[in-house]
Amino acid sequence: MNKSFVQRKWHGLIKLSKDPLLLSVIVVLTLALILFIIYPLLKVCIVSFQVDGRFSVKNFTSVMTYSNGYYMKALWNSLWMGAATAVIGTFIAYIFAFSLTRANIRGQKFFNLIATIPIISPPFIGALAVVMLFGRNGFVSSTILGMDNANAYGPKGLLFAQILTFFPVAYITLRGVLESISPTLEDAAMDLGGSRFTIFRKVTLPLSIPGIASSVLVLFVESLADFGNPLVLAGAQFPILSVQAYLEITGMGNFARGSALAFILLVPSVSAYMLQKYWVSKKQYVTVTGKPTQSSNTMVSNRARWALFALCCLIASLIILVYASIVWGAFAKSWGNSALLTLDNFRYVFRVGFESVLDTMVIAGLSTPIAGVLGMVIAFLVVRKKFFGRRFMEFSSMLSFAVPGTVVGIGYILAFNHSPFYLTGTLAILMFNFIFRYLPVGVQGGVAVLSQIDPSIEEAAIDLGAGSTTTFRKVTLPLMIPAFFSALIYSFVRSMTAISAAIFLVSARWKLMTVQIMSQVESGRIGSAAAFSLILVAIILVAMAAIKLFLRLKYHTNSSILTR
Repeated sequence: MNKSFVQRKWHGLIKLSKDPLLLSVIVVLTLALILFIIYPLLKVCIVSFQVDGRFSVKNFTSVMTYSNGYYMKALWNSLWMGAATAVIGTFIAYIFAFSLTRANIRGQKFFNLIATIPIISPPFIGALAVVMLFGRNGFVSSTILGMDNANAYGPKGLLFAQILTFFPVAYITLRGVLESISPTLEDAAMDLGGSRFTIFRKVTLPLSIPGIASSVLVLFVESLADFGNPLVLAGAQFPILSVQAYLEITGMGNFARGSALAFILLVPSVSAYMLQKYWVSKKQYVTVTGKPTQSSNTMVSNRARWALFALCCLIASLIILVYASIVWGAFAKSWGNSALLTLDNFRYVFRVGFESVLDTMVIAGLSTPIAGVLGMVIAFLVVRKKFFGRRFMEFSSMLSFAVPGTVVGIGYILAFNHSPFYLTGTLAILMFNFIFRYLPVGVQGGVAVLSQIDPSIEEAAIDLGAGSTTTFRKVTLPLMIPAFFSALIYSFVRSMTAISAAIFLVSARWKLMTVQIMSQVESGRIGSAAAFSLILVAIILVAMAAIKLFLRLKYHTNSSILTR
């Protein structure tokens, strides 16, 4: 068996050697994944287990005993906050998804839009809105309720902000799961005399469980990795592990303890991610049979439909209130003190922070197409080519999904702060971070598309004399255009709104809008932070519209050529 394995790999290497360009691409990509994904994580692990150049667990014992278990409290807070966010966020997302796919409520396009808006906004905009609405000078707490010393900080405010930020992720997953369940199964159960609630409990809900479990695990990982919301809302009385790791590095310069905290944060995140991948691969139900799926009955009564509609309206109203407060705060003269409308906040942004606006657009604009192309190339290699290290390439390229941004940021500081890879403070370190941080979406999308494309199309091109590079460029890549542009949109949005890893990597030469927003919040300039956020969302919306327009024109051009 071992001999056969060696022979297969040897024949694979011989075959690759006949195409030196393909071999070079594989080698360069593998080295890049090792350098910019694996190496920073190894540095975090090495430094956390090292004292005076020797292996030691002293950093971890120091963390456990520090200030009467303060960091252990931070770990516990992170875990239960992650669990609460995952359960409540998934529950709200399921209500939304079920209402839009099964209850046939009115205003489906409106609710779908409202549920996805938080995805394109900065991840800490919920925290900013919590302060503006429920803080000491908050619109709800002070203006409406007349409270003098309202406190928006702590676990309640943080939980609200994280649910608002992350429930759209679960909604997108659960809507896809519910849409894939054939309604004829529910019709058959109803024809057999089952009540609506019994059908939901014994048919719809069990078939949704894989998606629900996956959503819970994904939201748990997202909450653990969240940095912006806890930095604004957690406070010293409710420590969160990601923030404490950041403070150890930037505030105290203690890289050993900061790395130990990052390693502790890494363990539950990667464990939950691996469990989610295992669950999805093992717990799937096939309900797409090829038969007609038009439903003749409705499993939701009129009374239940109105109840679900009311719940969706309540949730949508909260989301609208949050974003209305951001818009209002951007134009208010002094939030909580003066409601006069003014453009002073925007003047301040363009006078003081315009450089960060340009820097953010440059960094996101340069890293986005590179991340998109690399994602398509890796997907092509993983799906279509057989070579030694293929599984490693797939695993390492997807690893960024599981690693919290705080851990990535600390890893990049440790890995690229000295020769031969000294990149600290440069444009390159921010670009590499964004490229390899958001690479997995392109890889995942490319793999999904290639799995649906018959390999014989590419084989025909090769039989006609085209090389691997020409076949990929003229045959495969055009067929991957939808996945490519989806990867572009995701990478651009995330690059514009990144904070957790990027906050470690910014410098006086290269600034980011998200870091500027955080500094404005910390200095009490709520109006300026809201103005920054509004400009950031506007840039993202314009870029998304441009990318979609280009894709539509490109698709129309390709269709015209094919029909001639």
